[in-house]
This record gives sequence, C-alpha cells and structure tokens, in this order.
Amino acid sequence: MALNQQVKDLIQKLGEAIHESVAESEAIAGVVREIREQGFDVILMLEATIGLNEVDDDDETAENDEGNEAAHGPFTRNDLTFLKSLRITTEEHESGSSSDTGSGGPDGA
Repeated sequence: MALNQQVKDLIQKLGEAIHESVAESEAIAGVVREIREQGFDVILMLEATIGLNEVDDDDETAENDEGNEAAHGPFTRNDLTFLKSLRITTEEHESGSSSDTGSGGPDGA
C-alpha cells in the first residue's frame, strides 16, 4: 500500500500529538517527580506502532455491518489484527481455524 503525502503528514501529526500528550501529562510528571525524589533519574522511552488498513468502498459497507462483530470469541477482526501486530496470539484465534472444520467433538458432530 503506497501512502500519499497527506497520509504521511497525518501520521507524523499523530505521532507528535501522542508525544505532546505524554509530555504534558500531569499524572506522568507527578510519578516521574516522585521517582526522582527517591534518588533516581528517569528516562522514559515509548514506542508507538501505527497500523493502517486501506478500506475499499465495497469493504467499507461490509466493515460497517460486520466490523465490530466478534470474529473469534470476544475479539473483533480489528482486535485480532492489532494483537497480531504485537505478536500476541489468543486461544480463540489459535483454535478458531480448527473449529471451522466441523469436528466439534468425539462423535464428529
């Protein structure tokens, strides 16, 4: 997926907004201050992963209808995509592919 300049600029703006919200957070500043009072210096490094999924016009209608429905267990497709991007697998996701085969139990039902 090729990103146009406007999307790249928006991603940059999102990164800056995340940085600014962390930098201006009174809660974070308070905890950092308390740690320093205990005699430690604080270095805070955060990493944000921004994932984009291009939406087709046909997919957009289906997404509106099905986007929040559970794909496997309590997770939506978007949840599973996000978890996969973090290299996290779920029990429901791992066993979800075998449940589609129709072998539900010892009697094959």
